[in-house]
Amino acid sequence: MVYVSGQVPVGSDGVVVKGGITEQTEQVLSNVKAALALAGCTMDDVVKTTVWLEDARDFGAFNAVYARHFPKDPPARTTVESRLMIDIRIEVEAVAYRPV
Repeated sequence: MVYVSGQVPVGSDGVVVKGGITEQTEQVLSNVKAALALAGCTMDDVVKTTVWLEDARDFGAFNAVYARHFPKDPPARTTVESRLMIDIRIEVEAVAYRPV
């Protein structure tokens, strides 16, 4: 089991990416992918995600990006609206399973 803590939309420079929910979702999921790679996993190994959206009205745009990153057999997902700790629109954590 690999647990990826909440990923936020910051680039490798540590700065929040410019743009709205689409750009921020792309960055967050890229960060999840990079964290998984450190443990020898891929997005195909993700079995559960938890998503916090700053505004539930962003769900449609978020979901379109999310679907591109999980095109087949998407993981179980919990999505909630929540005020986030910094000025961002989304945070995602993931749990992956890869048998050894």
